[in-house]
Amino acid sequence: MTLQITSEGNVVIRTPLRTPDSEIEHFFQSRKIWIAKKIKAREVDREIQDSPRNFTEGEKFYYLGGSYPLEITEPNGVRAPLILTHGKFLLTREKAPHAKELFVKWYRNRAREIIGDRVRFWSTRFDLVPTGITITSAWQRYGSCSAQNSLSFSWRLIMAPYEVIDYIIIHELAHIKEKNHSVRFWQYLESLMPEYKKQRHWLRENSHMFRL
Repeated sequence: MTLQITSEGNVVIRTPLRTPDSEIEHFFQSRKIWIAKKIKAREVDREIQDSPRNFTEGEKFYYLGGSYPLEITEPNGVRAPLILTHGKFLLTREKAPHAKELFVKWYRNRAREIIGDRVRFWSTRFDLVPTGITITSAWQRYGSCSAQNSLSFSWRLIMAPYEVIDYIIIHELAHIKEKNHSVRFWQYLESLMPEYKKQRHWLRENSHMFRL
């Protein structure tokens, strides 16, 4: 038997067919304390993640799955108002009032570079060629494929690990061949990326971290 806590806080138990109800109940009861701790920890994490961004010293920001603290610094010797270096974001004090705008610009530029490179890599590997690539500001629609096979990706995706970025890219490339989310689409996607469910699960569990 396996147990999963969904992003909504629901408990899902998967069992072999014909498992007695009493055995399932015993399995659940034996893990109640663990379940309660996990749900509470997730609630606390969500409260932290959903709180407004203040762009203050020590606040952490995500990039490629990593978490990096913000340091407000003097402009002396800093080549740009916002950079990521030595495991932290450096923001010049004079530009601090424009922190959000600078972060959006920084993330968008990184997304254009990295996502563009990954699309070209997977496109060549699978012989699925898009007609164009656009970086958007979408909040929850991380990727899309138009009827003309033009791909769009949210810059927020650059906060996720490489494997998750690749999942979204391969998902949208698969739509060049299979336009809707039919059974054939999911079978085709699995043939391209056998572990796609793991990355999709990560995205569902952690997408709240993409706020800015």
